[in-house]
Amino acid sequence: MVDAMPRIAFRAYLLVFFVYLFAPLAILAAATFNKSSFPTVSPWLGTTLQWVEALANDTEMWKALWSSIVIAAGVIAISLPTGTAAALVLSSLHGRSRGFFYALMVSPLLTPGVVIGIATLLFWRRVGVGGGIGLSILAQSSFIISFVMLMVAARLQRFDRTMEEAALGLGASRSYVFRRILLPYLRPSLLAACCIAFLQSFENYNTTLFVRGVETPLTIFIAAKVRAGLTPAVNALGLAMMLLTIGGAIGWETVRYFRARKKIRAPEIA
Repeated sequence: MVDAMPRIAFRAYLLVFFVYLFAPLAILAAATFNKSSFPTVSPWLGTTLQWVEALANDTEMWKALWSSIVIAAGVIAISLPTGTAAALVLSSLHGRSRGFFYALMVSPLLTPGVVIGIATLLFWRRVGVGGGIGLSILAQSSFIISFVMLMVAARLQRFDRTMEEAALGLGASRSYVFRRILLPYLRPSLLAACCIAFLQSFENYNTTLFVRGVETPLTIFIAAKVRAGLTPAVNALGLAMMLLTIGGAIGWETVRYFRARKKIRAPEIA
């Protein structure tokens, strides 16, 4: 019994952890089907699909969602190559210069989003650039680049530089080495960095609030709805995003599973 206590305590901890993690999502999903005009599960006034229909007919919400997706795509287009280049430069430095440039590149993460938003707006307004999707992309990229740099730099720490040296010694150009050796090695971290950049941009509020201009990304739209009167249509959107995320995760793991099985069976067939 004494030996089983750590195992029981660990399982209890996992149970509490997952309940704490997923209970709010379950409540959000359940509120989508409550007849109440306010997003809640208590009291339960009956089951309905009217809020799913309301979501389908809410053109303003779909426009806000599209704006957030466009901004996130622009952020990825800027952050991924810039962050990768910063990580490559950082990996080539040594001594005090490495520590200095590392602190310089990470500093945007330590800057409040409100400060970044105001500073971006004031700077670009001086050169005639007003708020909008373009400025939102620039403002968000200024700190999301640091996330990409950190993820790629962590991957580069395990990279065997002798592979580059061997390829160069055999006559390969540096661009060829980058395309055929370094880039395939960095592919997992680049894909993860894309996901992180997208999510960081999609949920950003503090920075976007100051640089959005007349555009209304989804986070700003929902915040305005909270003040004006939130309806369960927002819950329906959240439920759709959860289902899309879960479906994507299951699909990705299924593909990985069949690829792993194919690799295992290949030697047996040979």
